[in-house]
Amino acid sequence: MDFKCLGCMVLFPIHILYYILKASVCLLQPSRRRTLTKEVVLITGGGRGIGRHLAQEFAKQGAKKVILWGRTEKSLKETCEEISQSGTECHYFLCDVANREEVYKQAKVVREKVGDVTILVNNAAVVHGKSLMDCDDDALLKSQHINTMGQFWTTKAFLPRMLELQHGHVVCINSILSQSPIPGAIDYCTSKASSLAFMESLTLGLLDCPGVGCTTVLPFHTNTEMFQGMRVRFPALFPPLKPETVAERTVDAVRTNTAYLYMPWTMHALVVLKR
Repeated sequence: MDFKCLGCMVLFPIHILYYILKASVCLLQPSRRRTLTKEVVLITGGGRGIGRHLAQEFAKQGAKKVILWGRTEKSLKETCEEISQSGTECHYFLCDVANREEVYKQAKVVREKVGDVTILVNNAAVVHGKSLMDCDDDALLKSQHINTMGQFWTTKAFLPRMLELQHGHVVCINSILSQSPIPGAIDYCTSKASSLAFMESLTLGLLDCPGVGCTTVLPFHTNTEMFQGMRVRFPALFPPLKPETVAERTVDAVRTNTAYLYMPWTMHALVVLKR
């Protein structure tokens, strides 16, 4: 064993202790919140549910421009008009994130018509809520293409420019089901677990890239149209989250450059207990 290797072994526990102490100090200190006045935010699935509330919250917190992507023009138009009336410049584009060519094409249109996207929010998702045997093959593929592969295409479309500018943020609206799956939603749980792995890898890969960060949001059951009719075992103990609460906490996490956001905080215990 050479001296360099021995030195690394000796310094390794010291580095661990240093970063634990550093994280503890940062946890106790009030977080600095960056301004959003120069940010151009693109939200997939931005016409309804959490996406709509995210658009409202980013506009409320002073985002320069908000861009909505989705597959339903009616909801996109309604949300866009609402954001525009609040005084924030807003645009919408029809785009199915499962379609790679369409994502790249619309990304080019966005850059030409609106400008460089500095905050990408991957929010678009679908859930079918069926067992493996009851779920149609095409529906299974659709879940994986939208919930997981869509993030590959959108991130590849916008991240390179963020790296050039040394300024940007990638957000993923994931789910606690990515770490604690339930029966009856096998397509959704699998796609979200893949999505989480994607974000964990991306977050680590961007640690040495100045000015570009990631936020992964892992909420519990949220009271939206997508999860209408879903039941939990202890509703009094774990009430469903409000989409506006998820949106508020998400935007705040972006402003404080928080890497992982569990909602509610008790979900930390769930993950530890499972492990």
